[in-house]
Amino acid sequence: MPPLDDNHTGARIKEQRRLARLTQRQMANLLPYSYSLLNQVECGARPATADFVAACAKVLNVDVAVLTGQPYVTELQRDRLAQLVRPIRESLDLYDLGPNPDLTARPADQLIAGADELCQEVRATHLRNAAGKLAGLIAELTHTAWSTPSTELWQALASTYRTAHDISVKLGYYDLSSVALDRMAWAAERASDPCLAAVRQYMRALVYFREGEYRIGQRLVTSGHNVVGQADETREALAVAGQLHLGASVITARAGDEGAVKLHIEEARRIAKRIGDASEVHWLSFGPTNVVLHKMSAAVEMRQYDDALKQARKIKLPSRLATSRRSHFLIDKARTEMETGYTDGALKSLLEARRVAPEQTRYHPAARETITGLVHLSRRTPDTLNHMAAWIGL
Repeated sequence: MPPLDDNHTGARIKEQRRLARLTQRQMANLLPYSYSLLNQVECGARPATADFVAACAKVLNVDVAVLTGQPYVTELQRDRLAQLVRPIRESLDLYDLGPNPDLTARPADQLIAGADELCQEVRATHLRNAAGKLAGLIAELTHTAWSTPSTELWQALASTYRTAHDISVKLGYYDLSSVALDRMAWAAERASDPCLAAVRQYMRALVYFREGEYRIGQRLVTSGHNVVGQADETREALAVAGQLHLGASVITARAGDEGAVKLHIEEARRIAKRIGDASEVHWLSFGPTNVVLHKMSAAVEMRQYDDALKQARKIKLPSRLATSRRSHFLIDKARTEMETGYTDGALKSLLEARRVAPEQTRYHPAARETITGLVHLSRRTPDTLNHMAAWIGL
């Protein structure tokens, strides 16, 4: 079994702990986890799960990205994605500059259709394609919305900001994702669109979920419900409300509130039963399938791995499910299989996630940590696992 270098999450936790002048025992006393687990994570014998990393970041008073090591610069450069981030960052700074006299933009209907196509590209996990088109589209929409403002143009601009957030998160640029969400709120306000504003609160809640600030995340979900409650009770508004409940289910699961998880899943299930599959609404993938997937994810977050694996084995994914969602499920399934001793199954799930969504899987923190865990659990590392470890940059 090849040893890992010091460029893994556990090693970075150890480094930051020492900078904070804490012994392992002192830090363990501040965590809702055992001394034994902290010791195993630091030496690389156990993967650093997202909830564990968030708890460590809170104790050490650092951003989660400091511990996860995102973005993964070498892999981003190799995939020619890093060079696409700067234009996106610059395009987000155009929002208040008004029309650009030097820009000739496409007709408004083409720009609006382009915003929708980018959402579809991200759901299909074509990150390079989407990132390459995004900055130019934001510039054109910003110019056109200022020149001939309309609700539809402001909505489309808000949608491109949402895409900027999605791409930034998937590539690990969390600072950029926060800027994108601020711009999304700015455009949604000009569109006077409560559903878009509520989607933005949902995404903000997931930012705090990643950072381990679960109370703020829950407050943002409540805010989202209040905002969408201002809209008429349309299918769109119901789908957004349902997705807010699903977001709340994983946030409360991470917080260990099993009762709240059940309430949110049940409410989401009630809405999904009423409106059916609403995957097209703001590209949220809301519907009965997503409710089932979030119930399983909540079990993973509560570390109820036996139950999560039992659920995962019963799930039949429909062919029309977004590729990004399919990949996320496979990564969750791999984690449960590793934690319950089915290491061969975990590797198989990760290989399938790589097959269906290579760009997303390569940069997904849970996929990387699960691969790290499998390397340490294997007495003799299979060639396929070696290839996976090399592929993600271990």
